[in-house]
Amino acid sequence: MDEAAVQLLCPECAKHWRSTPRELPAQGSVFHCPNCHASYRIAEFMRTDRDLSTLKQLQ
Repeated sequence: MDEAAVQLLCPECAKHWRSTPRELPAQGSVFHCPNCHASYRIAEFMRTDRDLSTLKQLQ
């Protein structure tokens, strides 16, 4: 079975990547962009509302 992935987009440097919810911190936690190291709540990195919904459902 394929694991779901969410799309992330850094609000500062616009880096775009995909990750599985398992690889991300809990919803509401601070996350750091692997490219520019900007720090925001993980929800701020979700590219779409659907990605945020997927993160909430699978964590």
